[in-house]
Amino acid sequence: MRMSRIRTFLRKVEDAISSGDKEQARSAFQAAQPELMRGAKRGVIHRNTVARRLSRMSARIKAMA
Repeated sequence: MRMSRIRTFLRKVEDAISSGDKEQARSAFQAAQPELMRGAKRGVIHRNTVARRLSRMSARIKAMA
């Protein structure tokens, strides 16, 4: 169940990035961050994987025009 929630939040961020709306992407990213951290804390997903995904998404959001 936790992994499903994580995927949903990640999909929302990806959709916002692909649509080109930086504000929506930023708010979706801020909502996804705690979900990913909770998943890492509970052992559902490895903490380094979480760090890598957050870093890459953050860089893609910052690179938006």
